[in-house]
Amino acid sequence: MRRCVLLFAFVSLCLPITVFSQARTPDAAISHFKNASKKIDNGDLDGALEEYTRAILLSSHLEGFNSSKRLGNSFDDYSAEEIKVIDPFTANAYNNRCLVRYKKSDFQGAVEDCNEALRIRPGLPSAYLNRAAALRGMGQIEAARQDLDRAISLKKDFPQAYSNRGSLRLDTGDPKGALEDLNRAIELNDRIPESFYQRGFTHIALKNFEQAVADFDRAIQLAPDMAWAYEGRGTALMQMAKMDKAIVAFTRTIELDPQIVWAYYNRGLSRVYIGNESDAQKDFKECLRLRPDLKAELDAKIELARELRDQQKPRQ
Repeated sequence: MRRCVLLFAFVSLCLPITVFSQARTPDAAISHFKNASKKIDNGDLDGALEEYTRAILLSSHLEGFNSSKRLGNSFDDYSAEEIKVIDPFTANAYNNRCLVRYKKSDFQGAVEDCNEALRIRPGLPSAYLNRAAALRGMGQIEAARQDLDRAISLKKDFPQAYSNRGSLRLDTGDPKGALEDLNRAIELNDRIPESFYQRGFTHIALKNFEQAVADFDRAIQLAPDMAWAYEGRGTALMQMAKMDKAIVAFTRTIELDPQIVWAYYNRGLSRVYIGNESDAQKDFKECLRLRPDLKAELDAKIELARELRDQQKPRQ
């Protein structure tokens, strides 16, 4: 029911390293790399993709270069045989371009970019982290798990990798294993809101509802606009039958992101439980507008909420 909030790792600029011969990253490649970061910040993913592509091209050596091909052309205009990487900087550009492609839901392209990054720098932990996210997006869960294991083996103090592996374990039915990973992620870095968010849902799975609320509160403290943390907080409060407080959390979720269908779903059920059928029906209408396929499931949950309401008064 929840959105999977994953962590990634962009790689910053690195100094040139000797590979076969001394390599110096061209200034133009560095400029395109920096421009890509700015365009990501501005939400221009297509522009960032082009900037990283140019950085890759300029930091690679083209064997048998055809003068009819210009640097303005797409990197795809060159065959693999024509390209010989002479600067590990290129691995960073591939790694970051992977994330741009992931954000554009081009999971296959993202995997291919991480493959190239790892071909150049086999020990780059962030490339395994990022490839795992793309593989997970493609439904290749075991391959994603293996990449996260590899990232952690290369970098023992990698909180993002522990956090993502914890999320993966939760989604595959291992909340106890998830809790171990998320505890480790937070031990390494207690300033990452996504780790608290993931641990909050893990506590819900383990029926530790008060601890779940505490984790969502911490996530919100670190990232006040994290809509899904409010949705998680509301879900935990529902389980504790604190419906009025849950409704407040779901309302804030909707204010921050009106496309989160589960906020309408759960706020409506909370309102049914306290006898506010009129406002509940408005929530259900919006829920089904966003997700018509939920109707049968929602109808069953509405009947259950009414039965529970009739059996006992909600604890506030």
